[in-house]
Amino acid sequence: MDEHDWAAERFEAERGRLRAVAYRMLGSLSEADDAVQEAWFRLDRSDGDSIENLSGWLTRVVARVCLDMLRSRASRREDPLDVHVPEPILSSADGVDPEHEALLADAVGLALLVVLEQLAPAERLAFVLHDMFAVPFDEIAPIVDRTPAAARQLASRARRRVRGTDTVPDDLTRQREVVDAFLAASRGGDFEALVAVLHPDVVLRADGGTLAAGASKLLRGSREVAAQALTFNRFAQFARPALVNGTAGIVAAPGGQPFSVLGFTVVGGLIVQIDILADPERLARLDLTVLDD
Repeated sequence: MDEHDWAAERFEAERGRLRAVAYRMLGSLSEADDAVQEAWFRLDRSDGDSIENLSGWLTRVVARVCLDMLRSRASRREDPLDVHVPEPILSSADGVDPEHEALLADAVGLALLVVLEQLAPAERLAFVLHDMFAVPFDEIAPIVDRTPAAARQLASRARRRVRGTDTVPDDLTRQREVVDAFLAASRGGDFEALVAVLHPDVVLRADGGTLAAGASKLLRGSREVAAQALTFNRFAQFARPALVNGTAGIVAAPGGQPFSVLGFTVVGGLIVQIDILADPERLARLDLTVLDD
């Protein structure tokens, strides 16, 4: 086996873990795959014999690529308060695709990714690498151009943000029951039935992207969210159950074309958060065939 084949074999053994790191960093499968591919290009151009710890080296490369992508994304965003819902991982309602199990380990639901989106790029990197992948702070520090102590502080700040919104969702069976009740009430135009399945302080985030910016909104409160859900009535007939990042969700696809993906966070039998991706550009990249499994 020549050096190129050896490097390719070692890289493929690491690809799944690197993809999981990048997805947590970027909240986008397509961008995660781009970051992982860039890591391969850099490995292919390097002297593999000089790399003592290939796994650690690749993790650092992917992290640096992701950090650059996050910073570029932040600089392009005109309004830092714009609603942004990460790109979801869809599975059939019967269970998560084995290919996606590593990506969704550690309860990487859409709600957690929404919180991570609100962190500064360096905070997100420090938290993801240390808290999710046990990378030491002395290895994180040079990636973010900080001392190990400063890197620790970045992760600590991020951890407080994450814990401040941390909730334990109901089991999947109960989630499905509540989401089905939400969908039935939406289809039936029953405002009070909608309010009954929503937490009084429920939060709804809808991301329409740049092509459907008017669809973006942030709403709080059961009555406000219920009123918005009633506008979903004409699309509810096209909705089908799915797992959205491992939790109960809905995909609306009139004529087989994805219109929106709804991820729900259900706690104590009530919906506490709804995250909606309605960005036509990113929806077009989703693989709906997984819902037919």
